[in-house]
Amino acid sequence: MARRTKEEAAATRDSILDAAEKLFVEQGVSRTTLQHIATAAGVTRGAIYWHFDDKGALFNAMMERAILPLEAEMQVLDQGESDDPLVDLRNYVLAVLERTVEDPGARRVFEIATLKVEFVGEMDAVRQRRQQNMANWMSRAERRIRVAADKGLIGNHVEPHRTALALWIMMDGLIRNWMFDPQGFDLVQIGESVIDPYLDGLRTGRA
Repeated sequence: MARRTKEEAAATRDSILDAAEKLFVEQGVSRTTLQHIATAAGVTRGAIYWHFDDKGALFNAMMERAILPLEAEMQVLDQGESDDPLVDLRNYVLAVLERTVEDPGARRVFEIATLKVEFVGEMDAVRQRRQQNMANWMSRAERRIRVAADKGLIGNHVEPHRTALALWIMMDGLIRNWMFDPQGFDLVQIGESVIDPYLDGLRTGRA
């Protein structure tokens, strides 16, 4: 009986998080109340408070449950390196774009975290997570760029931090703009048309 009760509680918690995720996408975080979430999940507000202290705690639990595209594909950069570090960076960026298109759950949470929330109060955890993701990317990308310079694939004048930051901005900007109108352009194809010339330019500039 205790196991069944625990499983039922976990199922209720998941249904609350699912409902919150759906409503946050549709109407934003600030306009979504706990009553909205309770109604959508088919539970009482008391049930929500049993699992979460407040909307901020519920929101953070939803974020912790999700794996964003930028995080899910980080393994691409953690795997064994190829002979060409720039190819590794290209593969990561395109993997992130493909995951954004193909994984509805990851895409919804990314949309909430970037377009449907104000980074204030209890929601500041989203900003902190974004900063951590960016820091993870920068450390890995900068090292790849330094290796590329050591191998003579790009010029020694290429500054790793600025180069990695530019790639991050391209990737992040592509996803954000695509989120506004997913039917407006092919995210992966446009991504290739943006990233490839940039990386090719690094190679062309080698001295």
